[in-house]
Amino acid sequence: MRVLGIETSCDETAAAVVADGPTILSSVVSSQVDLHARYGGVVPELAGRAHLELLTPVIAEALERADADGTPPVDAVAATCGPGLVGSLLVGLSHGKALAMAWDVPFVGVNHLEGHLFASLLDHPDLEWPLVVLLVSGGHTVLVLVEGVGRYRLLGQTVDDAAGEAFDKVARFLGLGYPGGPAVDREAVHGDPAAFAFPRAMRDDGYDFSFSGLKTAVVRTVEKTPEAPTADVAASFQEAVIDVLVTKARRAVADTGARGLCLAGGVAANSLLRRRVEAFCGADDVAALVPSLAMCTDNAAMVAAAGQWRLANDGPSPLSLGADPNLFFSFTG
Repeated sequence: MRVLGIETSCDETAAAVVADGPTILSSVVSSQVDLHARYGGVVPELAGRAHLELLTPVIAEALERADADGTPPVDAVAATCGPGLVGSLLVGLSHGKALAMAWDVPFVGVNHLEGHLFASLLDHPDLEWPLVVLLVSGGHTVLVLVEGVGRYRLLGQTVDDAAGEAFDKVARFLGLGYPGGPAVDREAVHGDPAAFAFPRAMRDDGYDFSFSGLKTAVVRTVEKTPEAPTADVAASFQEAVIDVLVTKARRAVADTGARGLCLAGGVAANSLLRRRVEAFCGADDVAALVPSLAMCTDNAAMVAAAGQWRLANDGPSPLSLGADPNLFFSFTG
């Protein structure tokens, strides 16, 4: 079975064709980073307009790369239905439904968060369950126990800012540019991570996260010591975020008896997080499932993979399915 995936939840216009589970036949991503950089963050209306302009040629390129020129060119269409920016979601969702109707193939709506979990399957098709997944992005910071494909148990989540959101806001405050995660990561290489003792909120309590206070602490510190080297501030901030993420993830793996830890989401591209996860997993003799950089950021291959599984297990989605900007996981317990 070949599935066309469409991803337009935020500022990446993406399309991909995936066959029989983990085989990626094509994956095309058109980034809007340059469009939003001048504003220091994603402007929802501009993102939606850009998706309208870009999606048709992106899909055409994905089909061409996959040699999908039959009638119909694919066996099903999957599109992200949430969470995300509602205007952006509607572009991809409407386009996916229209193609499914025109080609007379099944349509399935995909949860963007579940898509990130399936990104791990694309990189590591022989996963052994259960696994703890640390999903860290601009909108979410979640610890999930995955007991098998489609079987999820929520362990913890952020109570305020997501880690990626904190990276973006701190980067903007420090004048490092957008997107904030890569900008802070690059700057931190030149700084001292012990220069400032920023708070680690809730690090030793449960599995929930809080980064709002850390963001405020960075602002107050710079206001009090404006001569502080930006690289030192960036490195100390990044150290505090990664320390909390890794401490909780490591404890979750030990407490649940999971076979390993899987990273997912845009912040999974952070170099320090990747090194720390690989180090503790090696020390604890559990699997470190660190995705390729292409599978960290939003892409449509993960949407197609999740859609193929959902189609096989739940059947097609109704064409009346709407966009849900606040969609979350369905948990098994």
